[in-house]
Amino acid sequence: MSKIISVSRRTDIPAFYGEWFMDRLRQGFAGWENPFGGQKYLVSLKPGDVLALAFWSKNYRPFLEPLRDVKKRGYRCIFNYTITGLPNHFECNLVETDDAIDSFIEISRMFSPEHIGWRYDPIVVSDVTGSRFHLEKFEYIASRLAKYTKRCFLSYAITYGKVARNFKKFTDDTGIGFYDPTEMEKIKLANMFSDIARKYGIQVYTCCGDYLINDKIFKAHCLDGDLISDLYFEGNWKGQEKPTRKECGCTVSTDIGKYDTCPHGCIYCYANVNKERAVTVNAAHDSQSIFLGYSKVESETFASDLSISVEKPKKVKTKDVLPCLPGLESF
Repeated sequence: MSKIISVSRRTDIPAFYGEWFMDRLRQGFAGWENPFGGQKYLVSLKPGDVLALAFWSKNYRPFLEPLRDVKKRGYRCIFNYTITGLPNHFECNLVETDDAIDSFIEISRMFSPEHIGWRYDPIVVSDVTGSRFHLEKFEYIASRLAKYTKRCFLSYAITYGKVARNFKKFTDDTGIGFYDPTEMEKIKLANMFSDIARKYGIQVYTCCGDYLINDKIFKAHCLDGDLISDLYFEGNWKGQEKPTRKECGCTVSTDIGKYDTCPHGCIYCYANVNKERAVTVNAAHDSQSIFLGYSKVESETFASDLSISVEKPKKVKTKDVLPCLPGLESF
């Protein structure tokens, strides 16, 4: 059965691993690893076995030329593009906002405004990024993306676990504090975003935040099977929803990314144990590996040990819950 391939919630493949991904397409398969059990599997990337490729990124600029090749090969594609315009010390290795917008527009023209969604995600409220900052930044980006997308996905930063520790360290180092708005404050700000977006023909959706749903803001399906069906199958295909966390509305997919491999260095990201590890893994990356994050030799050893075929991947034994991470996917 053909699959939706997620490329990728776990890391930014278009920004950092485009050469690896294109080699995987040429080879016709890729390895993927269950992040919660470590089990490894192979999945076919042959055009006939791929229902659609769902891309996630904060910087598609390095991937624009490969993407033209992907399109020529006949793959069905949808895109999520995260553009927040947060200060550089929050997103220290990202391209400038205008550069990201320009490459967003290129993809929209290459496919269509329906194929690509804008993620203003996560909303980080701090001493230097209060409501005025966000409203001004949001309106600027929305005005530039008018006519180039129909959808904007919102979510607020979730500050627990490693993210909370990263925020505390950042505050200790810089003196910049973070603020977790009340639910009513979040609703008010999100409604203001929606009012702005509608001026530019963009509908706002809430990602994993059903308390924001109202007549202005709809529930997000960031990896949307119905959208894929409408774009490519005249509405005659029906996907199965597989929530990746509470209140997620995404359609089931196979994610070929790997945690601890994204060197963007965003302070709100919880796909990396730490920035240094991700930078080290990225620097050692082998574009000819079967599994992202491993060497070619390691990957070939894993693949030879698998008693599964590429065409008929073995079912996952451990439930593969793929976090739809704010700002990453979370790409």
